[in-house]
Amino acid sequence: MVESHRRRARAAPHGGRRPSAGRRRGADVEWVETTAKTVDEAKELALDRLGVDEHDAEFEVLEEPRPGLFGRTRGEARVRARVRPVQPRPKADRRDRKRSGRGGGGGGRGSGRRPTDAADEASTTDEEAVPAAPSDEPARPSGEGRRGRGGRGKGGTPRRDAAQTTADRPTDGQEPTMSDDVTVEQQATMVEEFVDGLVAAFGYEGVEVGTRRIDEDTMEVHVEGADLGLLVGPRGATLQAIHDLSRTVVQRQASGHHEGRVRLDVAGYREKRREALTRFTQKVADQVKESGTAQVLEPMAPADRKVVHDTVNEIDGVRTTSEGDEPRRRVVIQPD
Repeated sequence: MVESHRRRARAAPHGGRRPSAGRRRGADVEWVETTAKTVDEAKELALDRLGVDEHDAEFEVLEEPRPGLFGRTRGEARVRARVRPVQPRPKADRRDRKRSGRGGGGGGRGSGRRPTDAADEASTTDEEAVPAAPSDEPARPSGEGRRGRGGRGKGGTPRRDAAQTTADRPTDGQEPTMSDDVTVEQQATMVEEFVDGLVAAFGYEGVEVGTRRIDEDTMEVHVEGADLGLLVGPRGATLQAIHDLSRTVVQRQASGHHEGRVRLDVAGYREKRREALTRFTQKVADQVKESGTAQVLEPMAPADRKVVHDTVNEIDGVRTTSEGDEPRRRVVIQPD
């Protein structure tokens, strides 16, 4: 169940740590199994389905193609993969890192990154799969877990410019950083502060920036208000760029182990995109089943490809493969 929490005031100290709600540890991470002509292609397909980078996954080769006559191969490669489980660090090592990471003064906030969740909103072959950027959505009333941006010019202390949180940071090693485990809540707080400053730099009024929990491993920083199309951009390109910048901010302010992941959404764009892409994929899958002819979709980001793979996986009679290299990698829906 989605739950929200209110951010602390900007002047509040950040010395305390919140309870950890990081990724599940151990062997309960779900495995996915893929087949392809080569082991590398099977691994790429598995990464698409998991929606993560290669260094965040572990693989097990179940079967390799066998050499045949005249240099040909027989059979297919079969691979299974899963998101790499997080192993707890020894307590002694944690204490050593905690002492070394906190010796330069307090105030450093921990954060982290999960590159798996950062996908740009790519084009598809059907207009239904590309919802228009929101432009006239009315501002929602302020609620728990959100921070309003109204009344900024009435004597309040101005926030730091968004650029100060990235480019103007000292580089002489004196900036305090957290080198212990960094919880997903701490990461979300850092992303929220960065986005809040960026929204101010854009000159928006009456816009709310807040956080909410999606599941045990995931929190979302969301921006709500009117006329936010500028923050979304064509097919989500600007939203993806802001997401990438927020990950950079997190990396610069934390050097410890990062738990969970934080995603960013503006005016509900990503959810609308996901729903539209699911409908589009179902439509194309039906066409493939009727015609018996494979269809190649336009290049997509990893997160969008994962939506396509997951949708087709629930439909009998069709299957998916991926072809090409980033950023032009695409999904092929073909008869099973």
